[in-house]
Amino acid sequence: MVRRIAFGVLGVCICIGCVLFANQGLLSQTTAFVAEGRGGAVATEDARATQIGIDVLKRGGNAIDAAVAAAAALGVTDPFSGGIGGGGFMVIYLKDSDRIITLDGREQAPASAQVDMFKDPDSPTGVVLPFSPNRISSGAAVGVPGTPLEWTEALSRYGTLSLSEALQPALALAENGFAVDDNFAAQVTQNQARFAAFTSTQALYLPDGKPPAVGVQFKNSDLAKAYRLLAAQGVNAFYRGEIAAAIAQTVQQPPAVAQPPFRVIPGGMTLADLDRYEVRVRPPTVTTYRGYTLYGMGLPSSGGITTGEVLSILEGFDLGEGNRAQAWHTVLEAERLAFADRNAYLGDPEYVDVPLAGLRSADFVQTRWAMIGDRAPEAGKDFRAVPGNPLPYQRDPSPSMTVPPPVVQAEGPAGTSTTHLVVSDRQGNLVSYTLTLESIGGSGMVVPGYGFILNNELTDFDPVSPHPNAPEPGKRPRSSMAPTIIHSPEGDLLALGSPGGSTIITTVVGLAVNLIDFGLTLPEAIAAPRLSQRNTGMTQVDGGFEQTAIAQALAALGHVLEPVPEIGAAAGLIVHPDGTTLAAAEPTRRGGGTAMVIEQ
Repeated sequence: MVRRIAFGVLGVCICIGCVLFANQGLLSQTTAFVAEGRGGAVATEDARATQIGIDVLKRGGNAIDAAVAAAAALGVTDPFSGGIGGGGFMVIYLKDSDRIITLDGREQAPASAQVDMFKDPDSPTGVVLPFSPNRISSGAAVGVPGTPLEWTEALSRYGTLSLSEALQPALALAENGFAVDDNFAAQVTQNQARFAAFTSTQALYLPDGKPPAVGVQFKNSDLAKAYRLLAAQGVNAFYRGEIAAAIAQTVQQPPAVAQPPFRVIPGGMTLADLDRYEVRVRPPTVTTYRGYTLYGMGLPSSGGITTGEVLSILEGFDLGEGNRAQAWHTVLEAERLAFADRNAYLGDPEYVDVPLAGLRSADFVQTRWAMIGDRAPEAGKDFRAVPGNPLPYQRDPSPSMTVPPPVVQAEGPAGTSTTHLVVSDRQGNLVSYTLTLESIGGSGMVVPGYGFILNNELTDFDPVSPHPNAPEPGKRPRSSMAPTIIHSPEGDLLALGSPGGSTIITTVVGLAVNLIDFGLTLPEAIAAPRLSQRNTGMTQVDGGFEQTAIAQALAALGHVLEPVPEIGAAAGLIVHPDGTTLAAAEPTRRGGGTAMVIEQ
């Protein structure tokens, strides 16, 4: 049964709990986080970045121009989640040619990468250093950043502005400063111990030994300098010039204080590693779900593939009718199965023979949905789903994978330092863009003299071998980022995505289910509490979901719910065939986002 998405701000609220929208009045009118109109739209998690994107559109730029300009602004105002020291994935819809393009700007391992790169130097048995703070705050964790080249490629291929023109608003913002908000101050506080371990980071974010106060004017003249170099010299300054030299120096000799509170290990990134980096233009993943077509990011991101597997499993169930707790039980168990397959098989396709044909085949999917029972598996040794065997369901099974792999244990801590933005323009182009540093605050290391934080993306590798996501020279670690564009049966186009590490996948699944199966409007779907099952014993929930009747019913079905402060921080927009647009951002998560349109 195909259900039409309730695209407007007002709509029938078919909620997952009776107290879900106690503040629903906030969603019934245009607000800072909901906007309706025409001529183009932008939604991000920061008002200043959203405004910069809107200004670019008003001056005649297209969606790609505005996305890059807004992302550069986020590198100033939200430098702990994205910026030129990181990477990301961009999904673009071009109206004139009616096609989807995906750009892979994922960080890449240097030539020095190896399986034991996070080994404790003092351990004779090869014990891996603790994930936090040692692994995440080290030169060894830094991958070659992809963001500057991704911006350049996006603009040169599909934009109308030069990189120099797109950077000017963010450059001015870094130079003139902005008022520190609660989210900025809280993220510095959260990372205070790590930031204090590096002289350059301490000088920028802890100038008096403490985080900047809310409301004070914060300037980053060093980042303005870096943007100015990129504007004047292009990406050669970053990958071959003076910024490249500073990055390699920072990785090889981290700017640690004289007596850091934890061991800071160096990395092996060289100028040659930076010089050889390339952005990949890859085919999108394509998933059909109840008449809708979802386009997502392929490997090395697992986002589009795993989201697609979950929805393909759910296609065998009618979620929109009957017991809502049973429906969410089915969603959670589909996520559990898909994550088992993700963890076992997915990795950088340039290094791994991933059995994608088998994983995406209808017959294999049927074997997976047939495993969903009436109850969750009991916590204990058997709560994890076993990976399926997709090899019999494809004609060219990889010779390196002749038997199913062993059960892969749950992942370690996942980075949540990511941000997502969506843009549309008056020509009908759309951009869904997720960019990241991995952990909040990345590696914690500011490149001295250039004002940006380096990522710690190589902690996304599984430090074991053999494994499809094991570290290798030049390899890109598996990601969960899932920027998505959806085409509805009625011709509407929707762009959405979220930060949140591996919870990105479950957030995008939840948005799709809320919109398509449960009939929520886009603002309602974004604001709704979230559930996330990633093949573990606990199902994470936020937004007070654990207090609802649906939560009690899920507990009776065997689900162990773990409340967490928040899951993701989504942004989305919908463009109707007549050009009217609805854009929406988070009302409260991460302090709330901002949505704007050109003409209200």
